Amino acid sequence: MEPTTAALSADVLVIGFGKGGKTAARALAGAGRRVVLVERSAHMYGGTCPNVGCVPSKMLVHYSNAKRIEDQAQEYFAKSVAGVRALTSAFRAGNFEAVDGMDTATVITGEAAFVDEHTVAVGAGDDRITVTAPTILINTGSEAVVPAIPGLAGSKHLVSSTDLIENDRLPASLVIVGGGYQGLEFAAIYRHFGAEVTVLEAADRLLPREDEDIALTAAEILAGDGIRIVTGVRVTGVSDNDDTATVSYEKDGRTLTVDGHALLPATGRRPVTDHLNLQAAGVRTTARGAIEVDERLRTSRPHIFALGDANGGEQFTYVSLDDARVVLDQLLGEGRLKRRVTDRVAVPHTLFITPPLATVGLKETQARAEGRRIKVSREKVADIVAMPRPYTVEETRGVIKFIVDADTDLVLGAALLTIDAQEIINTVALAMRHGITATQLRDSIYTHPSSTEALNEVFDKVLPE
Repeated sequence: MEPTTAALSADVLVIGFGKGGKTAARALAGAGRRVVLVERSAHMYGGTCPNVGCVPSKMLVHYSNAKRIEDQAQEYFAKSVAGVRALTSAFRAGNFEAVDGMDTATVITGEAAFVDEHTVAVGAGDDRITVTAPTILINTGSEAVVPAIPGLAGSKHLVSSTDLIENDRLPASLVIVGGGYQGLEFAAIYRHFGAEVTVLEAADRLLPREDEDIALTAAEILAGDGIRIVTGVRVTGVSDNDDTATVSYEKDGRTLTVDGHALLPATGRRPVTDHLNLQAAGVRTTARGAIEVDERLRTSRPHIFALGDANGGEQFTYVSLDDARVVLDQLLGEGRLKRRVTDRVAVPHTLFITPPLATVGLKETQARAEGRRIKVSREKVADIVAMPRPYTVEETRGVIKFIVDADTDLVLGAALLTIDAQEIINTVALAMRHGITATQLRDSIYTHPSSTEALNEVFDKVLPE
C-alpha cells in the first residue's frame, strides 16, 4: 500500500516552541483560534531558554556560587546537574501542557518544511502530516556556530553549551574560544565549580562594546576568580591528545598553546532556518540565514511572520516575547497596529558572571561621540554607603555607572556591575522609557537593605569633566 498522509488545517500554524511562538500560540488559542504548533524535538518544548539556555545555565551559576570548600568538586557538580535536569524536565512538561492542553491547540513533534506558502509537511513516510494555515509564525531559534579553525570541528574534546549543561562530568580544564556573554558566563560557572578555565578572545580587550572602565573592572573580577583571560589572539588550530586537546594561537607575533579537557567555541549563534525549505514559500533570507522581516515582523509573504532569533534580531528570550506582542497586535489587536519593533527603547542586557553586569542605553563613549552634554556618575560598589546589601551577601566587588543628560537630567545609559544588577537594571530601563529623571530616581523610596537603594546615592557622585 502507498503510505497515507494525514492532513490538518488550522487558523494559525506556529513553527518552533520558543518564547515568542508559545506565547502567541497560547494567546491565539485562548481567543478561539485553531492553532497547531510544530516543534522538531521533544527535548525542546518551551524553547532554548528553559531547556538548554538561560534557565539551566543560571541555575548552574547559583549552584557554582553555593559550592563550599569542603565539597568534592566532581560529586558536587554531578548533584548540581541532576538538579538542573529535574527543573528543566518539569519546565518542559509544563510548557507542553500549557499549549497542548488548550482546547483549540495541538502540538506536533517533528521537523517542518514548507510545501507552499500556506502548507508545511512534518515528518516522512507513514508519519508524514501536512498542516495548512492562512497565517504562519516561525520561531525556530538559533544554534551555536563552530568557527572554521583547523581541527576544531573534528576534535573529540569539542563541546557545546548544551553538552556542558547536560554532562554530569566536570572537565578538569576548559578552554573557551570567545569572550562574549556565553563564553564568560560558562567561564565563571566552571571556574567556580573547580575547573581550570582559559578564555581566548580575539579583541584587544575583554567586552570591547563596553566602556573601558567597566570592562577592566569585569576582567579584574574574573581574573581574581582564577580565570585565565588572553586577549588579542588568533586561534590557529586544534590537535587532539589522549585526554586533552591542544589549542594553538598567535599573540603579539608568537605562537602559543593551551591544553584543555574540553573545548567550547563561544563565537556566536546563527538562525536555525536551513531545514524549513523557505524558498518553497517564497520567504527571503539574509546571507546569514536570518529571515528578512519588516518593522512588524512580516516576511516577504505578509501572512508569514518570523519571531525571535530566526529573524536575525537580538538573541534574547525577552526580545522574542516582545516579538510575540508585535505579532499579536496585528492578529488580535482589532487593526490598531500600534506595536513595531522600531518602537523599542532602553532594552536591557545582563551578563551573568559573578557579580552580574547589566547594561542599558548609551555608553559614555557613545554619548561623547554623539556630542551630548553629559554628567557621568560612577562609584565602586564597596564605597556606596547607602547600599549595605552587597555586604550582607559578602559580594562587594564591582562598580555602578550612570550617564545622565546634563540638560534634561534624563538617564541616557547605565552599567551596573554588582550583586542584583539583573534586577536593578529593569527599574532603570523602565525609568528611561517613561522619562523619569535621575533626580527622581535618586529621591525615590526603596526598601532596605536592597541593591536598588544605591540609586539614592550614586547620582550625587558625578565625575569631574
